[in-house]
Amino acid sequence: SSKIRNMEVQSADGVAVLEDCIGFSLTKTISKVEEKLKKGVLPDCQDDDIIPRVGNEMGAEAQIRFLKAKLRVMQEDLANIVFDCRKKDDENQNLETRLKDTEEENSRLQRTISLQQSQTEKYKMLSQEANKKTVGLQQEVTALEKVLQ
Repeated sequence: SSKIRNMEVQSADGVAVLEDCIGFSLTKTISKVEEKLKKGVLPDCQDDDIIPRVGNEMGAEAQIRFLKAKLRVMQEDLANIVFDCRKKDDENQNLETRLKDTEEENSRLQRTISLQQSQTEKYKMLSQEANKKTVGLQQEVTALEKVLQ
């Protein structure tokens, strides 16, 4: 995703061109292909389906127009994909932030639960001690009542 963020949009002959910052020049590449086509030298890769079979019968200018149109479509697709990737990156960043916040909240709540459990245990012990004292005092009261009667 960092590579996608480093891509810049430039313009070549009215066509938006995405260029990687490494120095690749799509304009130069197109110019080289145009020169080869004008000289009558067709690209080595005849079987790659870039130009349909009918394209072999087209003139160099028509092939260049066809390739430029195909290039525009591919650039639009690439721009859409880059946009979607950036959108997904932003969404991932938001989700990571939410996850971090949720984990911090979970940790805080775990500490609160632990504190409350220890306090509950403490109060149970105090309650048990108070119950023992109450039973002892009730027995003492009962014994004193017998003595008084």
